Amino acid sequence: MSSHAKLKRGGLFALGLALFASVAHAEEKTVRVICNNWSGFAPVFVASDLGYFKKLGLNVSVKFDDEQSDALAGIAHGDIEVDMRTVDDYQRRPRGPSTPGVMIGTIDESTGGDGIVADGSIKQVSDLKGKVVAMQTDIPAYLLLQLELTKAGLSYKDLKIKQTAGSDALSVFSDPGVAAIGTFQPFMNKAVTLDAKRGAHILVSSTNYPGTIVDAIIVNQSKLKADPAMYKSFLTGVYKAIAYYNANPTDFIHRAAPHFNLSDKEFKDSIDGSLTYTSLKTARAYFGSTAKPGSLYGTFDTLMKLNLSNGASDHTLSAAASFDGSALESISDADLK
Repeated sequence: MSSHAKLKRGGLFALGLALFASVAHAEEKTVRVICNNWSGFAPVFVASDLGYFKKLGLNVSVKFDDEQSDALAGIAHGDIEVDMRTVDDYQRRPRGPSTPGVMIGTIDESTGGDGIVADGSIKQVSDLKGKVVAMQTDIPAYLLLQLELTKAGLSYKDLKIKQTAGSDALSVFSDPGVAAIGTFQPFMNKAVTLDAKRGAHILVSSTNYPGTIVDAIIVNQSKLKADPAMYKSFLTGVYKAIAYYNANPTDFIHRAAPHFNLSDKEFKDSIDGSLTYTSLKTARAYFGSTAKPGSLYGTFDTLMKLNLSNGASDHTLSAAASFDGSALESISDADLK
């Protein structure tokens, strides 16, 4: 073969590679995620950093946004593919039975990462009577405080609620007129540290209610039906990242921390004793099967009653209609290798 022929063949081969790469890139599916600034969602970032999503043919981006209404609109109008929030938050208004969105998996469970931070004058929940509490009413802290108020024979009518986003509660707490804030990590730890002179301390947290505050992965059921493989791939990437955390926690933390503008130590502090990432095995147990629903169905019904009683929800939602475990069930242990 002449050198000219070799060059020509080599050029065609290179062109073929370029075309293949172009086609592969064109076939990469976009997954836009919306969630709040919560350390429990770190597996999505780490899955991207480790190239898991790319190998699965996905281009994943994440936007932090505290407003549930933005997430609901995004899911309904096709502006985002994935929403991540707690089961109790999923139930809250303006969601109704016909609102698009089903839960297809879990990513973490709060084991102390949501709660109420109070100043030193508040020794117990009953001390909050007549006091100003700053919080967003559609975050887990609101539900946790309701559970504690009920035990003390009180309700939200006995408090002065100042509507404040969970991520803004830290700055609001600098006002001495605010006795307590409802928030989540890493803001809980920061509030305790920055307001130490006021005797800031965690009054109530999800530690007191294991298995109650679980973060779910939510998608539009029409999109799920149209492209189940894409959502299987997304879940696979998440659970691969969680498996990586269990095997290499130090490197996971190092990769995750910058995405939350935290140092490695700060990020580690925000998850230690605050949350547990749910493995594929745990998620399967939570969801169960069509024939035998998992424990999350019972939790859903319990939370539904609480959200209806505190006025956070307008409609009784069905657990059976709110979960779809098909993508989760399609993942094998081999997929995580």
